[in-house]
Amino acid sequence: MSDAQIGLSVATPIIIIFALVLYRMGVLHRTGTAAAVLASLACAAVLFIER
Repeated sequence: MSDAQIGLSVATPIIIIFALVLYRMGVLHRTGTAAAVLASLACAAVLFIER
């Protein structure tokens, strides 16, 4: 694994956890949380496959 792939595999779960915590606190609505999770997964998948 390259450094970029390691960074993606570390940053993506952190973003997802942060979005879920914000949802639990009532800051984000369900659609906002889903959008954040799906966008981070899509970005990670595209960048992981490109490398």
